[in-house]
Amino acid sequence: MTHTALATGTTGSSSAPIAGLEYRPGVCNIGPEEIARRRRAGHIGVIATVVAFVVLVAIGAPPLARLLVAIPAVIAASGYLQAWLKFCAGFGSRGVFNFGAIGGTEAIADPEARARDRSRANRIGLASFAIGVAVGLVAVVLPV
Repeated sequence: MTHTALATGTTGSSSAPIAGLEYRPGVCNIGPEEIARRRRAGHIGVIATVVAFVVLVAIGAPPLARLLVAIPAVIAASGYLQAWLKFCAGFGSRGVFNFGAIGGTEAIADPEARARDRSRANRIGLASFAIGVAVGLVAVVLPV
């Protein structure tokens, strides 16, 4: 089915995919602009993680306090995973997709497609959390 069919519940044809991307349930739900947005979120998360770690070390915070770097590390992991996978976890949870300009979305009518998207969104969330916690634990055990 084309992404228009999944979005509207009809079998109409869709316009040509943007940059070779098209909606595929549980696989791809964002286009180039949204991918770039997630990548930027990853960059910001990495910068925040490094800054937090440096500040905590500079002020002599106890090693356990360095676990706080897990918070921005989760954000970094989430942004990068979503960009790499071409899949927005938030959109997947809400049952929408976007291959156009940032800010617009199209609803997905097919319940099976929405279920696959929710499953993928949950896996991205869990993976981001696990990566963030791992970064936080490494920050705790680093001998600095």
